[in-house]
Amino acid sequence: MKRPGIGDKVTPDPQAGELDEIKAQLSAIMVEAGSSDPWTSRARPAFLYVIYALLLLCVPMGVLSAFKPDTAQAIAAGAKMWLEALPEGLYQLFAIGYLGYSGARSFDKWRSGRNG
Repeated sequence: MKRPGIGDKVTPDPQAGELDEIKAQLSAIMVEAGSSDPWTSRARPAFLYVIYALLLLCVPMGVLSAFKPDTAQAIAAGAKMWLEALPEGLYQLFAIGYLGYSGARSFDKWRSGRNG
């Protein structure tokens, strides 16, 4: 009979050592989250501020496109070219790291019983 893997169950089996395996995988992320280093602790909020700024820039770009559509189109094309110049692996690395951190924080909050 085949033993189910970690991904086959909703909750890990503490008797089989699966919980310890998950904890080991998340330990680096947890150490980073608890770091007193300002660069480490501010990286994620800084990224969110950049995303918020990009979203807020959509408003003046919309106004600009109403009055100078050629200029707005040139700005958008330049931004698109810049984003396409970044390697795909960089986006994948960021997504894995960000989702891993988010998952570790959620697991830690769930485990400790905190809601916020």
